[in-house]
Amino acid sequence: MENKSPEPPVPGFKPKKSVALSGVAAGNTALCTVGRTGNDLHYRGYDILDLAETCEFEEIAYLLIHGKLPNVAELAGYKAKLKALRGLPAVVKGALEQLPAYSHPMDVMRTGVSVLGCALPEKDDHNHPGARDIADRLLASLGSMLLYWYHYSHHGRRIEVETDDDSIGGHFLHLLHGTPPGELWVKSMHISLILYAEHEFNASTFTARVIAGTASDMYSAITGAIGALRGPKHGGANEVAYDVQKRYETPDAAEADIRRRVERRRVQFLRRTQPGKDRARGGAHRERQASPPVPGALGDPVIPPRARIAFRQQVLNSIPRRK
Repeated sequence: MENKSPEPPVPGFKPKKSVALSGVAAGNTALCTVGRTGNDLHYRGYDILDLAETCEFEEIAYLLIHGKLPNVAELAGYKAKLKALRGLPAVVKGALEQLPAYSHPMDVMRTGVSVLGCALPEKDDHNHPGARDIADRLLASLGSMLLYWYHYSHHGRRIEVETDDDSIGGHFLHLLHGTPPGELWVKSMHISLILYAEHEFNASTFTARVIAGTASDMYSAITGAIGALRGPKHGGANEVAYDVQKRYETPDAAEADIRRRVERRRVQFLRRTQPGKDRARGGAHRERQASPPVPGALGDPVIPPRARIAFRQQVLNSIPRRK
């Protein structure tokens, strides 16, 4: 077979550098907007930092799933509904008991969702109210799945997964530690769950939409999304953040060390490149290259999230950026 040399490039034509799906419209959403004005995140038009400071997670779950912030009566009814959905069918418990103690927690939740989809399948017409009910059930029971597996696989105990705690975060902490959590711990869970509730077209959301787009069921879409979130380039970033946090005994030690590391990287950068030739990368999402607001709002719930974001932005601003 004759070898042909490649054709010479067309004069003046410059192939576009591959940047995955950058610039390609993936769809429309009213749920979340990332980076609309730079370093920001909005849920249905509400600023994430306002929500984190003033709301409980159940209010934000209602906003995202049911379309609006609930009033007092709606919130009370929603909490009661979620509390009633914390239980697990026997077949789900049986499947969780088969998983070894060394299983990754994300694998446990992926398996739990898949088995729950067999035990309580979605109706064939995939109606919207039914899908919302499944979302509510998963919110209420994923913590139950994870902690039932944990206590059984590690301690051989079959725990009761239905508690009287007022919130999803409180329920999770109660199952984890075996006692009702303190107010500050519950507040920390509210903030964390709110900040991580929705991030527009990240990898797991995109995966879920692809699966749902084939007319598959809700459980399959969520199972696939958990698989995407499991990856170290997506949700696995949280594990790295946890490893970083374990280095420090106090907030002051963390701040001092982070400042030292930023300064060292700045000096190394200046030695390696010319000023103005590089930029600081953001978080785990392609949509937002500026500082993601999520991690900076978690450290101490007594301090308003905006104050912690301001400090984190000051640190990031000290890093040279490309223009």
